[in-house]
Amino acid sequence: MHAITIPEPGGPEALVWAEVPDPVPGEGEVLVEVAASAVNRADLLQRQGFYDPPPGSSPYPGLECAGRIAALGPGVSGWAVGDEVCALLAGGGYAERVAVPAGQLLPVPEGLETVTAAALPEVAATVWSNVFMVSHLRPGETLLVHGGASGIGTMAIQLAKAVGARVAVTAGGPEKLARCAKLGADILIDYREQDFVAEIDRATDGAGADVILDIVGAKYLERNVKALAVNGRLAVIGLQGGAKGELNLGALLSKRAAVTATSLRARPLTEKAAIIAAVREHVWPLIEAGRIRPVVDRTLPLPEAAEAHRALEAGGHFGKLLLVNPTAGPTATSAATPTANGPIGG
Repeated sequence: MHAITIPEPGGPEALVWAEVPDPVPGEGEVLVEVAASAVNRADLLQRQGFYDPPPGSSPYPGLECAGRIAALGPGVSGWAVGDEVCALLAGGGYAERVAVPAGQLLPVPEGLETVTAAALPEVAATVWSNVFMVSHLRPGETLLVHGGASGIGTMAIQLAKAVGARVAVTAGGPEKLARCAKLGADILIDYREQDFVAEIDRATDGAGADVILDIVGAKYLERNVKALAVNGRLAVIGLQGGAKGELNLGALLSKRAAVTATSLRARPLTEKAAIIAAVREHVWPLIEAGRIRPVVDRTLPLPEAAEAHRALEAGGHFGKLLLVNPTAGPTATSAATPTANGPIGG
């Protein structure tokens, strides 16, 4: 098969479309013929040499994919060759085929194109596990999402609104904020021009945000704690603003607040399977009912992954960037599927 390889760490030009050995599904795994993958910031870090895959995982980038099951490994039940699926991966999505633990598979939601479903696994698993399983966002509470225009952000807005929460977002510029508002965001904060602590204080009459989903890390740590409500929960899922910050424990104690930091890629298979099962139970019905939809900025051919990395680094996108395998066979489609230029994706 062919895959995007990284012979040497570096810029986008380090990504090389090359012929590589075919994966073989092991015990409890299935082989997926990849129709599409999606680009995540972790892929950029891997390309730069800062984020190696977990031991035993595929060496190729790509933390999610969608496609069709091509073969079953020993001990797999509940799935069949030919099933249209999407999957959470530890790596290997930027390839024509990938071996996936069966516990990390999800059926393509009814009414959704298989290619579009590649935008779902990573964001759905990240948001559901952090905002709901860890931070326990409840109806009527306020969620602050940093990076509302990202794939994570667009999913978090929709999921929080679906359960009856109030949503605040930070994003860069009025155009992105307007699109966040179309997804349901209630409080719009331009991080380039506004102080999110002051804006949250004003919008909540001083109460603060009950849950904060943060992709920035150290740069926002002190201000995130200030923006938290009493009994607030801060979930840190990214380090775009650095890994080391100063935490005022006194401020945290005074609010009886909590800070958690989680990652998804290196978790044990049992933990990933539990998260995927929860996503299937709670998120998939909302997608199939049309209440939540993946937001896709654009699609590019898989061999052009370097261009997708440049686009993600430039920061002008809204939602997910997808990489489509040009050699994949036809996959299931639906006329009801939103497109990149429709009211949800565009």
